[in-house]
Amino acid sequence: MRNLRLDLCYDGTRYRGWQRLPGREDTIQGKLETALSRILAQPIEVTGSGRTDAGVHALGQVANFHCDSGLSAEEILRQLRRYLPEDIGIYSCVDVPPRFHARLNARSKTYCYRIWNSEQPCVFERRYVAVMPERLDLEAMRQAAARLIGEHDFSAFCGNAKMKKSTFRRLDAIDIQHQGEEIRLTFTGNGFLYNMVRILVGTLVEVGRGQRSPESMEALFGGKREQAGFLAPAQGLCLMEVMY
Repeated sequence: MRNLRLDLCYDGTRYRGWQRLPGREDTIQGKLETALSRILAQPIEVTGSGRTDAGVHALGQVANFHCDSGLSAEEILRQLRRYLPEDIGIYSCVDVPPRFHARLNARSKTYCYRIWNSEQPCVFERRYVAVMPERLDLEAMRQAAARLIGEHDFSAFCGNAKMKKSTFRRLDAIDIQHQGEEIRLTFTGNGFLYNMVRILVGTLVEVGRGQRSPESMEALFGGKREQAGFLAPAQGLCLMEVMY
């Protein structure tokens, strides 16, 4: 049985997220499995490095699948590019060792969140940014971000109230930059809870608005969801890279 790795990107605008859903065809995983099952003439299950939410994009998603086929990886790649919709792109398809697992072997991930911080219209980037025109105190946001670095209980930043697994995660870096009309927040960590990056963004934006202080971040560790900030819109978020 072969194990193949896919490196891919997608515009998540019209999808219900990564994870396949019963009776629906508008998920990234579902589109990949349908295409691969057709190409390889056998049922295929695809494992992603993580489950991006509905409307979230990916520039550097990684997945793997097992198959029993004599088709070369190059031919599978060629046919995938033929059958997938134009908003899902495959960079590469390669054979990997049997024990490679896109999710379990991932060491860290990087996400970027884009805020359009202007009253000027943002017609051509509207699918990829969250519009927040009010002035934000970036220095206060950076001070708050610094207090989030490290391994903590991020339960307050988890959108799954019934989460049974550990809510401890490690944030390695949060970078906040103003680029033209945009503010970009980049997060790198060993893993992220459901909605975690979007809630982190909402919390940091509330600091930027003066609704919270940077010093209040520590009190959120181990807390409840309602103690943290709002859930930032999905379209501003993109999975940039998965490191192994």
